[in-house]
Amino acid sequence: MRIPAWTEDELVLAGALVVKNGWRELRTGDPEVQELSHLLRSLPLHAPEARSLPGFRSPDSVSRKTTDFMTNHPPYAGKATRCGKPTLLMIQAFTERETEMCLAAEALKDAIGSGELYRIRPQPDEVDETGTSAIEGRLLVRRALARERDPKLRARKIGHVRGQGLPLQCEVCAFDFARAYGDLGDGYIEVHHITPLHVSGVRETKLDDLACLCANCHRMCHRVRPGESWRPPDALRERMRRPAEEGVH
Repeated sequence: MRIPAWTEDELVLAGALVVKNGWRELRTGDPEVQELSHLLRSLPLHAPEARSLPGFRSPDSVSRKTTDFMTNHPPYAGKATRCGKPTLLMIQAFTERETEMCLAAEALKDAIGSGELYRIRPQPDEVDETGTSAIEGRLLVRRALARERDPKLRARKIGHVRGQGLPLQCEVCAFDFARAYGDLGDGYIEVHHITPLHVSGVRETKLDDLACLCANCHRMCHRVRPGESWRPPDALRERMRRPAEEGVH
């Protein structure tokens, strides 16, 4: 059995380590490399058989990955090591969105340390149909999807909208389930966190943090592409207004 490729979650944690070290590699004996190696071997991302392989996310492999980050970072003047596209995309993400990506790494570490990510069951939408998971990591997507499906959270949001006398419709495309499906669709809508939880921080969810979306727009807000993941409803609404610029007719 071969050691599996690095996932986005693992790359987020390795990248944050390199950024914290001033975009310099860390050696095998570095305590932070040892700590990260131990952490990666525990994550619920790979089969137990893979995690039990002797070389799986060993300190040597973690150190080598930090070298990939350093030498493929654009300002580096020396020869770049060979690495895969996911690593290059992660380097780009840290280069362009350093603060946000470091927040994602901290959110991952906090949720791992609390044991939360080990308790959340895999969600059907955490990986795109192309097999791509969000640049911030599959485990953060898993947590976001699980929270959005909390029936209590959804009920609070629906009650708030109806209490204001507003129609229960998608905030992006205005689709109304009741209007389309009659009593079958009455009271149905999905909820979405407007800002990713790792950006907004761990706090009580306010109703203004949530948007009511139809299933299609909800999926499009979460849909990931290489180097790009979540998008807020406002950005999705703007995309729908300019389909010609996207090459869709």
